[in-house]
Amino acid sequence: MLEGSCLCGAVHYQINGELGAAMMCHCQKCRKSNGSAYAINAAVNTADFHLLSGVDVMRYHASSADARRYFCGQCGTPIYSQRQSAPELLRLRIGSLDSEVEIDKQCHIFVGSKACWDDITDDLPQYDERP
Repeated sequence: MLEGSCLCGAVHYQINGELGAAMMCHCQKCRKSNGSAYAINAAVNTADFHLLSGVDVMRYHASSADARRYFCGQCGTPIYSQRQSAPELLRLRIGSLDSEVEIDKQCHIFVGSKACWDDITDDLPQYDERP
């Protein structure tokens, strides 16, 4: 079991399952929604994700016709994104976890649109778009 929350503490969640491999996404939407060089996201089965508190403050932004980005409406902490075409999975923003966890970092995606000041210094595979 893993637990996570937002910065202000209004949103708490629990994951009763495993995290998928993590991808570092460098696309402009992830940069803007996280305020950083990239977002580290891991797939989670929707059935394993349980919102314990904060249902009333959770908000989403439809960043495309298919994708929604869910966040705390009080403090703005990004929690996860989900594609309408794949409701069985969500992409958890790893930074919202409170539990200590080993992350299986798989690759960097959308490197073709990364910020010019962002230097990738590891040996993980890099893809211009989603593989």
